[in-house]
Amino acid sequence: MKNDLTIYIKQTALILMTAIVLIGCATSVKQTPENSATVPEQSPDTTIEQGENRPESPEQSREPVFYPMPPHKPRLQFLTTISNMDKAGPDDFSVKERTFLEIKRPFDMGAVKGKIYISDRKFLKVLIVDLENKVLDSIAGPYESAGMWVTEDDYKYIADFNKKQVVVFDGNNKITKVYEGSELFDKPTDVAVFENRVYVSDLNRHHIQVLDRESGESVQEIGGIGTEEGKFYKPTHVIVDKEGNLYVNDFFNLRVQKFDAAGNFLKVFGQPGDNLGSFARPKGIGIDREGHLYAVDAAFENVQIFEDSTTDLLLFFGSFGLEPGHMYLPNGIYIDYDNIDYFKEYADDNFELEYLVYVGNTWGPVRLNVYGFGTWTGPPFTEEKQDTEESNESTH
Repeated sequence: MKNDLTIYIKQTALILMTAIVLIGCATSVKQTPENSATVPEQSPDTTIEQGENRPESPEQSREPVFYPMPPHKPRLQFLTTISNMDKAGPDDFSVKERTFLEIKRPFDMGAVKGKIYISDRKFLKVLIVDLENKVLDSIAGPYESAGMWVTEDDYKYIADFNKKQVVVFDGNNKITKVYEGSELFDKPTDVAVFENRVYVSDLNRHHIQVLDRESGESVQEIGGIGTEEGKFYKPTHVIVDKEGNLYVNDFFNLRVQKFDAAGNFLKVFGQPGDNLGSFARPKGIGIDREGHLYAVDAAFENVQIFEDSTTDLLLFFGSFGLEPGHMYLPNGIYIDYDNIDYFKEYADDNFELEYLVYVGNTWGPVRLNVYGFGTWTGPPFTEEKQDTEESNESTH
Protein backbone atom coordinates (compact mmCIF):
# COMPACT_ATOMS: atom_id res chain seq x y z
CA MET A 1 0.00 0.00 0.00
CA LYS A 2 2.83 2.37 0.90
CA ASN A 3 4.58 1.68 -2.41
CA ASP A 4 1.35 2.33 -4.34
CA LEU A 5 0.92 5.65 -2.54
CA THR A 6 4.51 6.64 -3.37
CA ILE A 7 4.01 5.84 -7.04
CA TYR A 8 0.77 7.82 -7.10
CA ILE A 9 2.44 10.86 -5.51
CA LYS A 10 5.31 10.74 -8.01
CA GLN A 11 2.92 10.42 -10.95
CA THR A 12 0.81 13.32 -9.69
CA ALA A 13 3.89 15.51 -9.22
CA LEU A 14 5.06 14.69 -12.75
CA ILE A 15 1.67 15.64 -14.21
CA LEU A 16 1.64 18.93 -12.29
CA MET A 17 5.17 19.81 -13.41
CA THR A 18 4.29 19.07 -17.02
CA ALA A 19 1.19 21.25 -16.78
CA ILE A 20 3.20 24.14 -15.35
CA VAL A 21 5.71 23.95 -18.19
CA LEU A 22 2.97 23.81 -20.82
CA ILE A 23 1.13 26.75 -19.27
CA GLY A 24 4.36 28.75 -19.18
CA CYS A 25 4.99 28.04 -22.85
CA ALA A 26 1.41 28.84 -23.79
CA THR A 27 1.57 32.25 -22.12
CA SER A 28 4.62 33.28 -24.11
CA VAL A 29 3.79 35.82 -26.80
CA LYS A 30 4.09 34.40 -30.28
CA GLN A 31 6.72 36.85 -31.55
CA THR A 32 8.98 34.90 -33.88
CA PRO A 33 12.52 35.47 -35.18
CA GLU A 34 11.09 35.26 -38.71
CA ASN A 35 9.08 38.42 -38.03
CA SER A 36 12.11 40.22 -36.63
CA ALA A 37 14.17 39.30 -39.67
CA THR A 38 11.99 41.51 -41.86
CA VAL A 39 13.45 44.63 -40.27
CA PRO A 40 15.18 46.87 -42.84
CA GLU A 41 18.92 46.39 -43.04
CA GLN A 42 19.76 49.83 -41.68
CA SER A 43 17.85 49.17 -38.46
CA PRO A 44 19.79 48.22 -35.32
CA ASP A 45 19.03 44.51 -35.23
CA THR A 46 19.51 42.64 -32.02
CA THR A 47 19.11 39.13 -30.65
CA ILE A 48 19.04 37.41 -27.37
CA GLU A 49 19.70 33.73 -27.14
CA GLN A 50 20.07 32.38 -23.67
CA GLY A 51 22.62 29.66 -23.43
CA GLU A 52 24.11 27.19 -21.11
CA ASN A 53 27.19 26.67 -23.30
CA ARG A 54 29.46 29.30 -24.78
CA PRO A 55 32.77 29.09 -26.70
CA GLU A 56 36.10 29.00 -24.93
CA SER A 57 37.70 28.60 -28.31
CA PRO A 58 36.36 29.03 -31.85
CA GLU A 59 36.75 25.30 -32.44
CA GLN A 60 34.31 24.44 -29.63
CA SER A 61 31.66 26.97 -30.58
CA ARG A 62 28.29 26.09 -32.00
CA GLU A 63 26.90 27.75 -35.07
CA PRO A 64 26.74 31.50 -34.38
CA VAL A 65 23.35 32.97 -33.53
CA PHE A 66 22.61 36.21 -35.38
CA TYR A 67 19.78 38.69 -35.61
CA PRO A 68 18.18 39.37 -37.93
CA MET A 69 18.30 35.82 -39.19
CA PRO A 70 19.97 34.97 -42.51
CA PRO A 71 19.73 35.79 -45.34
CA HIS A 72 19.40 39.30 -43.86
CA LYS A 73 22.63 41.02 -42.94
CA PRO A 74 23.26 40.37 -39.21
CA ARG A 75 23.69 43.26 -36.78
CA LEU A 76 23.77 41.40 -33.48
CA GLN A 77 25.29 38.13 -32.31
CA PHE A 78 24.69 36.17 -29.14
CA LEU A 79 28.17 35.80 -27.63
CA THR A 80 28.17 34.01 -24.29
CA THR A 81 26.72 33.67 -20.83
CA ILE A 82 28.52 34.72 -17.65
CA SER A 83 28.36 31.90 -15.11
CA ASN A 84 30.03 30.72 -11.92
CA MET A 85 32.93 28.37 -12.64
CA ASP A 86 31.29 25.37 -10.96
CA LYS A 87 28.13 25.81 -13.06
CA ALA A 88 29.67 26.94 -16.34
CA GLY A 89 29.23 25.14 -19.64
CA PRO A 90 32.15 24.65 -22.05
CA ASP A 91 31.28 27.88 -23.90
CA ASP A 92 30.55 30.12 -20.88
CA PHE A 93 32.56 33.09 -19.69
CA SER A 94 33.15 31.54 -16.26
CA VAL A 95 34.16 33.34 -13.09
CA LYS A 96 35.37 32.00 -9.75
CA GLU A 97 33.94 33.43 -6.56
CA ARG A 98 36.05 34.75 -3.70
CA THR A 99 33.20 34.20 -1.27
CA PHE A 100 30.07 32.10 -1.31
CA LEU A 101 28.57 34.13 -4.13
CA GLU A 102 26.64 33.26 -7.22
CA ILE A 103 24.80 35.26 -9.84
CA LYS A 104 21.20 34.45 -8.94
CA ARG A 105 18.69 37.24 -9.66
CA PRO A 106 20.28 40.06 -11.68
CA PHE A 107 17.97 43.05 -11.32
CA ASP A 108 20.16 45.73 -12.90
CA MET A 109 23.66 46.13 -14.32
CA GLY A 110 26.35 48.72 -14.94
CA ALA A 111 29.97 48.65 -16.09
CA VAL A 112 33.31 50.39 -16.30
CA LYS A 113 36.44 49.21 -18.06
CA GLY A 114 37.31 45.74 -16.79
CA LYS A 115 34.27 45.35 -14.51
CA ILE A 116 30.59 44.52 -14.71
CA TYR A 117 28.40 45.40 -11.73
CA ILE A 118 25.27 43.33 -11.09
CA SER A 119 22.59 44.27 -8.59
CA ASP A 120 21.41 40.88 -7.37
CA ARG A 121 18.04 40.66 -5.62
CA LYS A 122 18.90 37.26 -4.12
CA PHE A 123 21.90 38.55 -2.18
CA LEU A 124 20.63 42.16 -2.02
CA LYS A 125 24.12 43.33 -2.87
CA VAL A 126 25.99 44.52 -5.94
CA LEU A 127 28.20 41.78 -7.39
CA ILE A 128 31.43 42.62 -9.22
CA VAL A 129 32.54 40.61 -12.23
CA ASP A 130 36.28 41.24 -12.59
CA LEU A 131 36.71 40.58 -16.31
CA GLU A 132 40.50 40.66 -16.23
CA ASN A 133 40.92 38.08 -13.46
CA LYS A 134 37.57 36.32 -13.98
CA VAL A 135 36.66 36.66 -10.32
CA LEU A 136 33.24 37.32 -8.76
CA ASP A 137 33.15 39.59 -5.71
CA SER A 138 30.66 41.95 -4.06
CA ILE A 139 30.35 45.44 -2.57
CA ALA A 140 29.81 45.21 1.17
CA GLY A 141 27.83 47.75 3.13
CA PRO A 142 24.55 48.62 4.86
CA TYR A 143 22.29 48.52 1.81
CA GLU A 144 19.96 46.17 -0.08
CA SER A 145 20.37 46.80 -3.78
CA ALA A 146 17.69 47.28 -6.43
CA GLY A 147 18.28 49.55 -9.45
CA MET A 148 21.69 51.15 -9.92
CA TRP A 149 23.67 53.64 -11.98
CA VAL A 150 27.42 53.55 -12.61
CA THR A 151 29.17 56.78 -13.63
CA GLU A 152 32.17 57.00 -15.95
CA ASP A 153 34.45 57.62 -12.95
CA ASP A 154 33.21 54.40 -11.27
CA TYR A 155 30.83 55.85 -8.70
CA LYS A 156 27.93 53.51 -7.98
CA TYR A 157 24.51 54.96 -7.11
CA ILE A 158 22.37 52.18 -5.65
CA ALA A 159 18.63 52.38 -4.93
CA ASP A 160 17.52 50.56 -1.78
CA PHE A 161 13.74 50.47 -1.48
CA ASN A 162 13.73 48.39 1.69
CA LYS A 163 15.67 51.04 3.60
CA LYS A 164 14.27 53.93 1.55
CA GLN A 165 17.62 55.31 0.51
CA VAL A 166 20.11 55.76 -2.32
CA VAL A 167 23.68 54.85 -1.37
CA VAL A 168 26.73 56.12 -3.27
CA PHE A 169 30.01 54.17 -3.45
CA ASP A 170 33.25 55.56 -4.92
CA GLY A 171 35.77 53.78 -7.14
CA ASN A 172 37.22 52.01 -4.09
CA ASN A 173 33.74 50.81 -3.08
CA LYS A 174 33.59 53.07 -0.02
CA ILE A 175 30.38 54.88 0.88
CA THR A 176 30.65 58.60 0.10
CA LYS A 177 27.05 59.73 0.37
CA VAL A 178 23.57 58.55 1.32
CA TYR A 179 20.35 60.18 0.15
CA GLU A 180 17.59 59.21 2.54
CA GLY A 181 14.51 60.33 4.40
CA SER A 182 10.77 59.80 4.19
CA GLU A 183 10.39 63.30 2.78
CA LEU A 184 12.40 62.13 -0.26
CA PHE A 185 11.40 58.50 -0.85
CA ASP A 186 8.77 55.92 -0.11
CA LYS A 187 9.94 53.08 -2.36
CA PRO A 188 12.97 54.05 -4.52
CA THR A 189 13.45 51.34 -7.14
CA ASP A 190 15.99 52.79 -9.58
CA VAL A 191 18.36 55.70 -10.05
CA ALA A 192 20.08 57.59 -12.88
CA VAL A 193 22.62 60.43 -12.82
CA PHE A 194 23.26 63.29 -15.24
CA GLU A 195 25.63 66.16 -14.42
CA ASN A 196 24.46 67.64 -11.08
CA ARG A 197 21.11 65.83 -10.98
CA VAL A 198 20.11 62.47 -9.49
CA TYR A 199 16.86 60.94 -10.76
CA VAL A 200 15.11 58.38 -8.55
CA SER A 201 11.99 56.42 -9.52
CA ASP A 202 9.60 56.04 -6.59
CA LEU A 203 7.21 53.15 -7.10
CA ASN A 204 4.68 54.11 -4.45
CA ARG A 205 4.63 57.86 -5.06
CA HIS A 206 4.35 57.35 -8.82
CA HIS A 207 6.95 59.99 -9.68
CA ILE A 208 10.61 60.67 -10.38
CA GLN A 209 12.30 62.46 -7.51
CA VAL A 210 15.03 64.81 -8.78
CA LEU A 211 17.84 65.59 -6.33
CA ASP A 212 20.73 67.99 -6.32
CA ARG A 213 23.74 65.71 -6.59
CA GLU A 214 25.82 67.59 -3.99
CA SER A 215 23.29 68.64 -1.38
CA GLY A 216 20.82 65.77 -1.79
CA GLU A 217 17.93 68.20 -1.64
CA SER A 218 14.85 67.74 -3.79
CA VAL A 219 14.73 70.16 -6.71
CA GLN A 220 11.86 68.71 -8.74
CA GLU A 221 9.26 65.96 -8.93
CA ILE A 222 8.32 64.60 -12.36
CA GLY A 223 5.06 62.75 -12.92
CA GLY A 224 2.48 61.79 -10.33
CA ILE A 225 -0.20 59.12 -10.47
CA GLY A 226 -2.32 58.97 -13.60
CA THR A 227 -2.73 57.52 -17.08
CA GLU A 228 -2.34 60.68 -19.14
CA GLU A 229 0.94 61.64 -20.82
CA GLY A 230 3.56 62.72 -18.31
CA LYS A 231 1.94 60.78 -15.45
CA PHE A 232 2.92 57.36 -14.08
CA TYR A 233 1.45 54.33 -12.44
CA LYS A 234 4.24 52.45 -10.64
CA PRO A 235 7.44 53.64 -12.42
CA THR A 236 10.13 51.01 -11.95
CA HIS A 237 13.18 51.88 -14.09
CA VAL A 238 14.79 55.17 -15.11
CA ILE A 239 17.73 56.07 -17.36
CA VAL A 240 19.19 59.18 -18.97
CA ASP A 241 20.89 59.58 -22.35
CA LYS A 242 23.95 61.65 -23.26
CA GLU A 243 21.78 64.76 -23.78
CA GLY A 244 20.17 64.47 -20.37
CA ASN A 245 16.82 63.20 -21.67
CA LEU A 246 14.98 61.04 -19.18
CA TYR A 247 13.32 57.67 -19.96
CA VAL A 248 10.95 56.04 -17.48
CA ASN A 249 9.41 52.58 -17.51
CA ASP A 250 5.77 53.32 -16.64
CA PHE A 251 5.08 49.77 -15.48
CA PHE A 252 1.33 49.53 -14.91
CA ASN A 253 0.56 51.91 -17.79
CA LEU A 254 2.55 49.51 -20.03
CA ARG A 255 4.69 52.10 -21.78
CA VAL A 256 8.01 53.94 -21.66
CA GLN A 257 7.90 57.75 -21.47
CA LYS A 258 10.59 60.22 -22.52
CA PHE A 259 11.19 63.66 -20.98
CA ASP A 260 13.71 66.37 -21.72
CA ALA A 261 16.38 67.47 -19.23
CA ALA A 262 13.97 70.00 -17.70
CA GLY A 263 11.35 67.32 -17.06
CA ASN A 264 9.02 68.22 -19.92
CA PHE A 265 7.12 65.32 -21.49
CA LEU A 266 8.28 64.47 -25.04
CA LYS A 267 6.86 61.14 -26.23
CA VAL A 268 5.67 57.61 -25.48
CA PHE A 269 7.13 54.31 -26.65
CA GLY A 270 4.82 51.30 -26.87
CA GLN A 271 1.32 50.63 -25.60
CA PRO A 272 -0.58 47.82 -23.85
CA GLY A 273 -1.06 44.72 -25.98
CA ASP A 274 0.39 41.44 -27.20
CA ASN A 275 1.49 42.50 -30.66
CA LEU A 276 4.79 43.90 -31.91
CA GLY A 277 5.71 47.21 -30.33
CA SER A 278 3.44 46.63 -27.34
CA PHE A 279 4.16 45.78 -23.71
CA ALA A 280 2.70 43.27 -21.27
CA ARG A 281 5.25 43.45 -18.44
CA PRO A 282 7.92 46.08 -19.22
CA LYS A 283 11.09 46.00 -17.15
CA GLY A 284 14.63 47.32 -17.68
CA ILE A 285 15.48 49.91 -20.34
CA GLY A 286 18.68 51.02 -22.06
CA ILE A 287 19.84 53.58 -24.64
CA ASP A 288 22.63 53.20 -27.16
CA ARG A 289 24.70 56.14 -28.43
CA GLU A 290 22.46 56.50 -31.47
CA GLY A 291 19.43 57.04 -29.24
CA HIS A 292 17.71 53.69 -29.82
CA LEU A 293 15.62 52.54 -26.88
CA TYR A 294 16.01 48.95 -25.67
CA ALA A 295 13.09 47.73 -23.54
CA VAL A 296 12.85 44.38 -21.72
CA ASP A 297 9.48 42.66 -21.38
CA ALA A 298 9.28 39.88 -18.80
CA ALA A 299 5.97 38.54 -20.16
CA PHE A 300 7.14 38.33 -23.78
CA GLU A 301 10.59 37.37 -22.44
CA ASN A 302 12.33 39.46 -25.05
CA VAL A 303 13.85 42.87 -25.75
CA GLN A 304 12.31 45.34 -28.18
CA ILE A 305 14.30 48.10 -29.88
CA PHE A 306 12.58 51.37 -30.78
CA GLU A 307 13.66 54.18 -33.07
CA ASP A 308 13.70 57.51 -31.25
CA SER A 309 12.27 60.01 -33.74
CA THR A 310 9.31 57.88 -34.83
CA THR A 311 9.01 55.58 -31.76
CA ASP A 312 8.63 52.72 -34.28
CA LEU A 313 9.71 49.22 -33.37
CA LEU A 314 12.89 48.29 -35.22
CA LEU A 315 13.52 44.78 -33.94
CA PHE A 316 12.84 42.42 -31.06
CA PHE A 317 15.07 39.60 -29.92
CA GLY A 318 14.74 36.73 -27.48
CA SER A 319 12.00 34.34 -26.44
CA PHE A 320 11.19 32.01 -23.57
CA GLY A 321 13.38 28.97 -23.17
CA LEU A 322 16.64 27.47 -22.05
CA GLU A 323 18.34 27.44 -25.43
CA PRO A 324 21.38 29.69 -26.04
CA GLY A 325 20.25 33.32 -25.92
CA HIS A 326 16.68 32.66 -24.81
CA MET A 327 15.35 34.39 -21.71
CA TYR A 328 13.70 33.39 -18.47
CA LEU A 329 11.98 36.28 -16.64
CA PRO A 330 14.42 38.93 -17.90
CA ASN A 331 14.69 42.18 -15.99
CA GLY A 332 17.81 44.31 -16.31
CA ILE A 333 19.57 45.42 -19.48
CA TYR A 334 22.78 47.39 -19.97
CA ILE A 335 24.68 48.59 -23.05
CA ASP A 336 28.48 48.54 -22.66
CA TYR A 337 31.00 50.18 -24.98
CA ASP A 338 34.02 49.72 -22.69
CA ASN A 339 34.59 45.95 -22.46
CA ILE A 340 34.43 44.71 -26.04
CA ASP A 341 37.97 43.30 -25.94
CA TYR A 342 37.03 40.74 -23.27
CA PHE A 343 34.40 39.17 -25.53
CA LYS A 344 35.94 39.38 -29.01
CA GLU A 345 36.91 35.71 -28.91
CA TYR A 346 33.22 34.78 -28.83
CA ALA A 347 32.36 36.78 -31.96
CA ASP A 348 32.33 35.34 -35.46
CA ASP A 349 35.48 36.17 -37.45
CA ASN A 350 33.33 38.11 -39.91
CA PHE A 351 31.46 40.10 -37.26
CA GLU A 352 33.03 43.34 -35.99
CA LEU A 353 31.75 44.28 -32.53
CA GLU A 354 30.67 47.85 -31.78
CA TYR A 355 29.17 47.41 -28.31
CA LEU A 356 27.87 44.80 -25.89
CA VAL A 357 24.34 44.22 -24.59
CA TYR A 358 23.86 42.48 -21.23
CA VAL A 359 20.49 41.02 -20.26
CA GLY A 360 19.83 39.61 -16.80
CA ASN A 361 17.45 36.67 -16.30
CA THR A 362 15.94 36.35 -12.83
CA TRP A 363 14.98 32.68 -13.17
CA GLY A 364 16.35 29.55 -14.75
CA PRO A 365 19.92 28.24 -14.98
CA VAL A 366 21.32 31.06 -17.14
CA ARG A 367 21.45 34.46 -15.46
CA LEU A 368 23.48 36.92 -17.54
CA ASN A 369 23.53 36.83 -21.35
CA VAL A 370 26.04 38.78 -23.40
CA TYR A 371 25.28 39.95 -26.94
CA GLY A 372 27.35 41.94 -29.35
CA PHE A 373 26.00 44.59 -31.70
CA GLY A 374 28.17 45.13 -34.74
CA THR A 375 28.77 44.99 -38.47
CA TRP A 376 28.96 41.94 -40.72
CA THR A 377 32.16 42.12 -42.79
CA GLY A 378 31.91 38.74 -44.49
CA PRO A 379 30.28 37.65 -47.74
CA PRO A 380 26.52 38.12 -48.13
CA PHE A 381 24.29 35.43 -46.70
CA THR A 382 22.40 33.37 -49.27
CA GLU A 383 19.26 31.29 -49.11
CA GLU A 384 21.48 28.24 -49.51
CA LYS A 385 23.52 29.22 -46.42
CA GLN A 386 20.32 29.78 -44.46
CA ASP A 387 19.02 26.34 -45.42
CA THR A 388 22.34 24.79 -44.34
CA GLU A 389 22.28 26.54 -40.96
CA GLU A 390 18.66 25.55 -40.31
CA SER A 391 19.56 21.97 -41.21
CA ASN A 392 22.50 22.08 -38.79
CA GLU A 393 20.26 23.42 -36.02
CA SER A 394 17.74 20.65 -36.57
CA THR A 395 20.42 18.01 -36.07
CA HIS A 396 21.56 19.37 -32.71
